[in-house]
Amino acid sequence: MTTALSTGLRLQLDRVTLSYTGEPVVRDLSLDVRPGEILVLTGPSGCGKSTVLRALAGLLAPDAGRVLADEEPVTTTSRDRAVVFQDNALLPWRTVRSNIDLALKLRGIPRHDRRAAAERWIDEVGLTGFGDYLPKSLSGGMRQRVQLARGLAGAPRAAMMDEPFGALDTQTRATMQRLLIDTWRAHPTTVVFVTHDVDEALLLGDRVAVLGRAGHPLRAVLDVPTPRTVLDRTAVRRELLAALEN
Repeated sequence: MTTALSTGLRLQLDRVTLSYTGEPVVRDLSLDVRPGEILVLTGPSGCGKSTVLRALAGLLAPDAGRVLADEEPVTTTSRDRAVVFQDNALLPWRTVRSNIDLALKLRGIPRHDRRAAAERWIDEVGLTGFGDYLPKSLSGGMRQRVQLARGLAGAPRAAMMDEPFGALDTQTRATMQRLLIDTWRAHPTTVVFVTHDVDEALLLGDRVAVLGRAGHPLRAVLDVPTPRTVLDRTAVRRELLAALEN
């Protein structure tokens, strides 16, 4: 299902060990994220999914092993690698337009071009007419739309998404899932997406990587049938559930 693979970063974890609050949560993990794909990370609570995401983003240095982006070591954050969190990180004093404008500014877009670019993103994520609203005046789903637009407006070559739809109601979550796929198709990039939800993993992922506890860091990497509109994913769903139960 991937498109325009050359635009996305290749991300690699090479025998990586990661710690959180001093305790190793991931040991000796090797994983290759293909350029331009959506790779979903899932697994039991406490297995280190979010920790892996932080390492890929350059927010956490490994205790051992290497984190690579296009074969180069990841040592710090980069505008090529955006992060979208579950709890939106919008600046509360900035309007919708201004939050998106900030990403465009950091990307180096000239000031006279940024307003039109911000308006295009506002329209693309379905928030036409809300450009002057502050985050406090928006619903949770609308704030996540802004965060998605801001994250991708910076033209990252990879986006790390940490359960961004986890706090949304079922209907809004389904809408945001479709919006993510549509936006990813229009602006191809590599996406690493963390979720606990099996159905969300199968809907969004080109592949699903199942993490285990520190002693068994990678239980399985499963290919998901395409196109994404195919409803019968029974076999891979069974494999995924079995991997989660082991």
